[in-house]
Amino acid sequence: MRALLFKAPERVPLGTVEPRVFLSGSIEMGTAEKWQETATKMLEHLPIVILNPRRDDWDSSWKQTIDDPQFREQVEWELGGLESAEFVLMHFDPATKSPITLLEFGMLASRAPGSLFVSCPPGFYRRGNLEVVCARYEIRLFDNLTDTLLALDARLKMMCQRRKLLPAMPM
Repeated sequence: MRALLFKAPERVPLGTVEPRVFLSGSIEMGTAEKWQETATKMLEHLPIVILNPRRDDWDSSWKQTIDDPQFREQVEWELGGLESAEFVLMHFDPATKSPITLLEFGMLASRAPGSLFVSCPPGFYRRGNLEVVCARYEIRLFDNLTDTLLALDARLKMMCQRRKLLPAMPM
């Protein structure tokens, strides 16, 4: 079984046994690398659900207000994904400001620190803030996306083995 990928605003089926991973991180169109593609490729061999908020039909003319139905749908999808995910991969691209990712990090840092895998290369303008919060809540902070994904992959494999979605590793 391979990963199932859902992008905003696709509906995700309820009741799946596969672990869910939400891809939270820099999206600024035209500035941020498309790191979500790298993450998906590195995790696609696992029987998991990947929730990717980077939508293919994003329209920057949408008003960022609760009254804009497309904008609200996007934000509601992201909140639902964050709430249903067992793990959240956060990547802060140093070429961006990532205000929404910082917001999501703040929402989860004290509430669900064990679910977070944070990638923040040196050079991100608020790395110091992330370092302090990660230290306080014992969240592992990685210097690059690859190391973050390797750690998440290992954790997901263990969870999938416990759920009998993957065979147990020999000792």
